Amino acid sequence: MGVVVLGACAIWSLVTAAAHDGRPEGVLLAVLAVGAGYAAGRICGALLPVAAPSAGALAGLGLTVGLPHLTPGPEIVAPLGHAGATAALLTLSAGAACCAAWSADAPALRLALRALAAVIAVTAAVLGSVGGFAACTAVLLCSLAAGRTRHRGAGLVALGLSAALVTSLTWAVAGNAVPDGLEVSLSGRLTEHRIELWHDALHMAHHEAALGVGPGRFGELSTTATQSLLSDGKPHSAPLQQAAEQGAVGLALLATAFGWMLYALWRTGRPTPVALTAGAALTALAAIACVGNALSFTTVSAGAGLLAGLATARPFVEESPDREKDAHARGGLTP
Repeated sequence: MGVVVLGACAIWSLVTAAAHDGRPEGVLLAVLAVGAGYAAGRICGALLPVAAPSAGALAGLGLTVGLPHLTPGPEIVAPLGHAGATAALLTLSAGAACCAAWSADAPALRLALRALAAVIAVTAAVLGSVGGFAACTAVLLCSLAAGRTRHRGAGLVALGLSAALVTSLTWAVAGNAVPDGLEVSLSGRLTEHRIELWHDALHMAHHEAALGVGPGRFGELSTTATQSLLSDGKPHSAPLQQAAEQGAVGLALLATAFGWMLYALWRTGRPTPVALTAGAALTALAAIACVGNALSFTTVSAGAGLLAGLATARPFVEESPDREKDAHARGGLTP
């Protein structure tokens, strides 16, 4: 199913690019990154169910701290630019650390890995990423609560509805369909420039509902983007960018890709806390992508695929009786 979904995303980007002389390279690279990350996660998670996600968490933390262009700097206006990538990468790292904690048997190791997730959240705060700190904290709390959840289906449905709610709110802001008081409050947090970009994206989506304006063409057709000296040519919202550049089908494919990841987590034979923790991290990433430019970074796309692969891998080593009982009670199979 994953191959079909990712393949459809790649093919549709080529179709819309051919129709409007677009540039599908960015979409194709993102699809390749997700697929490669997912395959690597399945392999590494099967061989090293604890060490692999632990290494992934440390790698994500190291990349965020070690690469200056990923951290919010003074050259970036408000929360635009690379701030979303910083928040997304740290969120995925926190999710990987929590997944590793649930896969570990030794209580001391579990505590150390959860402490690592807390350190990642603190790092987000130190770097000035308020969204990253909030997302990492939410993932850590959801992971702790997942230990008391017996049925993963309800939890994953709730996560999917949460992502849909954030997307709907983003769409409502873009269409000026929110109350005046809420709009003023959101404008202060999101900045007027970002909301103007969303207005342009929604306008394009309405006028080119079928095929969109073509991948990579938002920057040259958006009045707000062309008038800004610091614009990167993107609307800073993944759903709105898909709708504007690839039409309703592109938006549906993006939603299907997220739904496929949640479905894979529902079907996996891994313990419920691992599945729900990964689902919480991916949902937080979806929320960040709704109001930012996170998915334009290859490291984030690859990290999302890697986390999904790690959480759906079937380890070769024998798991504890409690985990086996949990998997058989749910009746899940690895997709």
